[in-house]
Amino acid sequence: MKQGWEVKKLGDAMHIARGGSPRPIKKYITDDPNGINWIKIGDASDSSKYIYKTKEKINKDGLHKTRFVEEGDFLLSNSMSFGRPYIMKTTGCIHDGWLVLKENNTTMLDKDFLYHLLCSPYIFEQFDRLAAGSTVRNLNIALVSSVEIPIPPLDEQKRIVAKLDECFEAIDKARANVEKNLNNAKGLFLSRKNDLFKKLEEDLSKVPLPSVCDEIFAGGDAPKDNYSKEKTETFNIPIIANAVKYNGLYGYTNKVRVSKPSVTIAARGSGTGHTEIRYEPFFPIVRLIVIIPNVEKVKLEFLKYSIQNFDIMRSGSAIPQLTVPMIKDYSLSLPSISDQNQIVSQLDELKSQTQSLESNYQQELDALDELKKTILQKAFNGEL
Repeated sequence: MKQGWEVKKLGDAMHIARGGSPRPIKKYITDDPNGINWIKIGDASDSSKYIYKTKEKINKDGLHKTRFVEEGDFLLSNSMSFGRPYIMKTTGCIHDGWLVLKENNTTMLDKDFLYHLLCSPYIFEQFDRLAAGSTVRNLNIALVSSVEIPIPPLDEQKRIVAKLDECFEAIDKARANVEKNLNNAKGLFLSRKNDLFKKLEEDLSKVPLPSVCDEIFAGGDAPKDNYSKEKTETFNIPIIANAVKYNGLYGYTNKVRVSKPSVTIAARGSGTGHTEIRYEPFFPIVRLIVIIPNVEKVKLEFLKYSIQNFDIMRSGSAIPQLTVPMIKDYSLSLPSISDQNQIVSQLDELKSQTQSLESNYQQELDALDELKKTILQKAFNGEL
């Protein structure tokens, strides 16, 4: 540690307390504009240093069952994002998912210095080590109080803050440029795909989707018998619930509902509209729509790209649920099989190129994040 710096326990430098939750919380939530701000994790943005406002308020009856925090106090999330600090720019009450750190007048700490310190690997590594072995990785008062912090003289704290702000401003500018390039790379594939299908619509008449498919149907209930969570010699047919989480795998059965190659669409949830090609036999259940094409008329890969280009798929989260009638109502421009193969080949190649670009840009973002961590580590080791 640099000469002239002190090392103290965080609990000796700050007063640390935990929030509380009046229950049942619905009883205390109010629309009264004079109510007390009820501070939740969702009120804190991952990219923000401050909490300015809340979405909900509680009435004064709940005050004695929670904890009031003031402007300038530090909040630490004690679960979920685990140790992420925020500075209050308003007042309000906190539930037991937060810890509050208040100045105790025994130590001089610049607020910006403390914020950078709490964001640093220097502190997180201590949190991580002290919480190791816990079934649920939560921060508590004793754990946070035991963390050691370096405390330089106040003028040195301000110098470090100025240097960190200068470095981070440059990093944030570089990050913004990389994120812009990343978004452009993602948009490149979508733009090219849209152009291809727009050209098809101009050149060809459309055919109803059901006319080129053998079946379009929704998955049903999961098998109550003949079912296993793990794959066995008897139960080896995948049960597919949707096309996103765990590749939609729900379990295994000995029944086959779909034996032909097909395209599946996630019909509900955060991945609504996600499409997959499935070649192996499977058993579809709820939240999944199955399309079995007539492969003499439409290629699986071309069908998948066509479905992804339907207006209903491009509307995103505005559609909470897809249904079979919605899908059956669509038509597609259908070129010859050879032209379908050519279009799929072009899109596959472009997709591969854009994914490579995305990977490179993501590596650049990861490197910038690591650079920030390295600078913070040096700062609180007295090397900046």
